[in-house]
Amino acid sequence: MKNTSVLGLGLLFTVISFSTANAQFGGLKDKLLKIGTVQGAKALGVDKFLKQPAAITTNFEDVSREGEKMPDFITSLNLKAQPLYLLPKNPEGGFVLCEGLYEMTNKSYCLMAGTFAPSKGDGYMFAPVLGPKEEIVVAVLKSAEKHPEVEQHDIQALLWTIIAKTKFVDYNGQVKVTALKLLTPKQLTQLEGGALGILPFDVMEKAKDQLPSGVRAVFEAENNIRQLVSSGNYTYAEMEKYAIIAGMAPPRSDVPSGIWTKHPDGYYVRYFPSGYSVTKVQVYVPKELLANGNRLVYDAAGDIACPANTGSQRLAQTNEPLEANYSLKLITVCNPK
Repeated sequence: MKNTSVLGLGLLFTVISFSTANAQFGGLKDKLLKIGTVQGAKALGVDKFLKQPAAITTNFEDVSREGEKMPDFITSLNLKAQPLYLLPKNPEGGFVLCEGLYEMTNKSYCLMAGTFAPSKGDGYMFAPVLGPKEEIVVAVLKSAEKHPEVEQHDIQALLWTIIAKTKFVDYNGQVKVTALKLLTPKQLTQLEGGALGILPFDVMEKAKDQLPSGVRAVFEAENNIRQLVSSGNYTYAEMEKYAIIAGMAPPRSDVPSGIWTKHPDGYYVRYFPSGYSVTKVQVYVPKELLANGNRLVYDAAGDIACPANTGSQRLAQTNEPLEANYSLKLITVCNPK
């Protein structure tokens, strides 16, 4: 009986000692694993990924609200909007402006994956294309004007691939074909600068944990786009599924739909998106702007219709009209009857 008691106490002591040691070393093990994960993440470039700026950084803070006007700004003038696309073309792109009110429904492009599509009532204002890839994005838009045979969907897919910071070496499928058609060899090499590879699942999950929810959606969408493009086996619908979030962003009432932005060149502009691929733009040119023979050009290739709602999409504008009617007659003070 005594031996049994001693044996029991010995076993109990062993179990307690083992449990204590396991707790101590288990904690150490967890710490080591945590350190290893952090170091591994650094080795795989997660820190670098998280610190890199977006390819296009334009946001509502880049909008100059000085001189903005409410939607009814020129209602009392009873102006009839003339087709913007009938104005004389500027050799370097865009249209030479004249006094009056003009409008055009044009192609537009989403420049922020992982966001909501425009919804009725959203206010959009002018902002310039800004960011590390601004020159490439503007080059794509300008080149597209000279290549009407390239489908709008293919251009949009290329722009999503660029803003996802995809390495050109990973371009496959139709996106690569479009890039080769629209960009010069020098511009193609610029796609490598600041570009990213595809993040492994576990590293991606760790990275997402360090990001706010809104930024996380964009980060995840861009990684998914990089994976699709790298695979070479994808459809536009699959890419759009990652780029466009279903539903609507919460409304922002202080910037109403139809608000006018005073452009740095002095004219006024406003935007009415229909989804992300079509935007109606209106341009108002006051008479005094053209005094003393001043020459004004509207060139949308460097313009973004920027949403006041940061959860919605930035829309790159173009000089490419949709459903243009060239049989119409332009009647302005620059081109009287």
